[in-house]
Amino acid sequence: MLEIFQKFIDLGAIVVLPILIFLFGMLLGTKPKKAFISGITVGIGFVGLNLIIDLLGSSLGPAAQEMVKRFGLNLTTIDVGWPAAAAISYGTLLGSLAIPIGIGVNILLLFLGWTKTLMVDMWNFWHAAFVASLVFATTGNFALGIYATVAYLVMIYLLADIIAPAIKKFYGFPNITFPHGTSAPGFLIAIPLNWIFDRIPGFNKIEADPEKIQDRFGIFGESTFMGLIIGIGMGILAGYDLGQILQLGIKTSAVMVIMPRMVALLMEGLTPISEAANQFVQKRFPGREVNIGMDSALSVGHPAVLSSSLILVPITILLAVVLPGNQTLPFGDLATIPFAVCLMAAVFRGNIVRTVVGGTIYMASILYITSWVAPLVTRAAQSANFDLAGNTSITAMVEGGLWPTLLFVFGANTMPWIIISLILLVSLAGLFYVNKILPNKK
Repeated sequence: MLEIFQKFIDLGAIVVLPILIFLFGMLLGTKPKKAFISGITVGIGFVGLNLIIDLLGSSLGPAAQEMVKRFGLNLTTIDVGWPAAAAISYGTLLGSLAIPIGIGVNILLLFLGWTKTLMVDMWNFWHAAFVASLVFATTGNFALGIYATVAYLVMIYLLADIIAPAIKKFYGFPNITFPHGTSAPGFLIAIPLNWIFDRIPGFNKIEADPEKIQDRFGIFGESTFMGLIIGIGMGILAGYDLGQILQLGIKTSAVMVIMPRMVALLMEGLTPISEAANQFVQKRFPGREVNIGMDSALSVGHPAVLSSSLILVPITILLAVVLPGNQTLPFGDLATIPFAVCLMAAVFRGNIVRTVVGGTIYMASILYITSWVAPLVTRAAQSANFDLAGNTSITAMVEGGLWPTLLFVFGANTMPWIIISLILLVSLAGLFYVNKILPNKK
């Protein structure tokens, strides 16, 4: 069974998700033709998104390298990016178990009515596998690694239930949520930051959502023009010649235009399944609501997210230069910054200035955490027989540097069973409150 799960997951998200969408559609009573078209449409949308993200990465990566050379950086830990982190996570027996454990935990919580999240994005269970692998690398305790997987998944389902209303309000996605390990943590970081921003005189008056910017600056506020300017600015910082600068500008502008259209294609495929899921639940469990758990790729095409993320790329590199004690060289996950800040943008109501400032604070913490856990990531990679390509220290910035990773690794280094049990119990209590107690108060 584990070998079957592993081979299935190895097919990748663009194959796994369409199959799961089709199967869920059939189970929910959708007609075969409609379920099949939905699955294929979601797959096509993800192919398109991956192409755009690859374009962004292949454009930003070389520019970042040139900026690093110009700044004279000497950092010892290379950020290999999320694809490598996912491969490392699923490359061990412990990582393979994240899929069946994730399905089992989700079914149990749904049966009890303790979550509204129906997880479809099973490929992204690799986030749980990643954190559990670090716990195992710290303690050498396989059972604790399994326990950490369960605790992490329960915590992610809690975050998914909490963020669903914000996703509906800001992105306009009804009955969709993001139990996504890269994006969900940023939501809780943004809430206190937004409270602080609201109380800073002058700063709290700045209106900088894409619509306001466009109204105020006309063509200069268009997302296409903003992408062009950001790309040109990065090309100049990288020391490119005129042709390379203009090419980078056009590529970043293209990302700003094409990515939202790929997201629209994804939503086209997901909408029938979301509607069928709610009809299924209402028929069998009157009064209950279900949200489809999906990859936060659905949100990264928003102009506020893309604009803020592109601005944060050079800022992140600058932070790597100036932060004392940082050892991480940002590289592989620079194109993944939109996933890290997409829910922060929702909290900040699309305010680009707030998202950039809040994202800067967030990226600073990510660089420190990822530098701290790098030895564990390297050890986990060696256990999974991952090719380090000559590097002695590797990390994955926007997974290895997030606060859940800090929480679990800190627990594994101090009182493993006690702290991980506390994470699990607090998450379960949160789910019970959000789904059982809070609805009765309304």
